[in-house]
Amino acid sequence: MKTSLFENRKLVIATKHKKEKVIAPLLEKHLGVTCFLNECFDTDVLGTFSGEIERKLDPIATVRKKCLLAMEASNCDLGVASEGSFGVHPSIFFASADDEFVILIDKKNNLEIISRELSLKTNFNGQEITTEKEMLDFAKSVKFPTHGLILRKSEKDNNHIVKGITDISVLIETFKNLLGTSKSIYVETDMRAMYNPTRMSVIKDATKKLVDIVNSCCPECHTPGFAITDKKIGLKCILCGLPTKSTLSYIYKCQSCEYTKEEMYPHKKTSEDAMYCDFCNP
Repeated sequence: MKTSLFENRKLVIATKHKKEKVIAPLLEKHLGVTCFLNECFDTDVLGTFSGEIERKLDPIATVRKKCLLAMEASNCDLGVASEGSFGVHPSIFFASADDEFVILIDKKNNLEIISRELSLKTNFNGQEITTEKEMLDFAKSVKFPTHGLILRKSEKDNNHIVKGITDISVLIETFKNLLGTSKSIYVETDMRAMYNPTRMSVIKDATKKLVDIVNSCCPECHTPGFAITDKKIGLKCILCGLPTKSTLSYIYKCQSCEYTKEEMYPHKKTSEDAMYCDFCNP
């Protein structure tokens, strides 16, 4: 169901890395907007994954600023942007994660709606190498050539860096050129969306979540974006009856009229297994 607030309005997508390929179709189909890009707007001014420009703000502040700058540059009151971070999963040790945020800002209606997709689907990796075999083994492990690679003299060297490599002959030639002036080089995954189909799919999932949130309207004032803003823990243990750290309820709050709703037992269970109880299984 499309909310009428966005029907037939123009929406700028803040990207230079082809994210519109997965974002635009979803927004146009489910929100009724017409998406466009501002080719002159450079999102890299807010930071690059490869480190030439440091990201100074946290992901949410960055995605908000990215969206607002693109809207201002395009003289548009409706915009969408995304921002990703890569590293160790916050709760699954030794696993890499892709943490994507997608934001919609509507100045006309004073709305800001954010979705998040924390995914284990990522090829994020990097390695110091000294031989061509090491490089080719690494490339195979991270889905090259469908996923791009970056080569540089060392992990922190931004002066001798080649990005967006998707051709085996270019990869080998670049490796030989860099190794000719260094004892080892650093190879890493190119995490820009246009060179990383796995990341692009996570951005698509985050956009689907955004659409769902946008089309979830407040029961009282019908403002879009009636979303989870908090949760309560304390689901009781099925064995001893004491509260556990598992989710008891979700809190929804409207950002317009501040109407609040509590959804009990959001995971469709009224008790928790004793293995998750700190008393029964300390």
